[in-house]
Amino acid sequence: MYAIIETGGKQYKVAEGDVIRCDMPDGEPGSDVTFDKVVLAGGAGVKVGTPVVDGASVSGTLLRHAKDKKILVFRYKPKKRVRKLNGHRQPFAEIKITKITLP
Repeated sequence: MYAIIETGGKQYKVAEGDVIRCDMPDGEPGSDVTFDKVVLAGGAGVKVGTPVVDGASVSGTLLRHAKDKKILVFRYKPKKRVRKLNGHRQPFAEIKITKITLP
């Protein structure tokens, strides 16, 4: 069984036992996280939500908070001696999916 959930403006395809990286949900590592926006649920039959599947939810355990690899953004204007270097590290959370509940 699998489900497509929506969190942080993005959609993720998850199954039980998967570990996903998503934007920072609130909570401490080891706490439970519940996703109520289930867009699609599949398995023996496919249930498509309009826009979400009523009564469906996905539960998981928050494993850790961390930051991704650094991305360097370099902007310049040729022949003008204008150069700007910025770095960015996106924070994320790893969540292990434990249970998919369907109505």
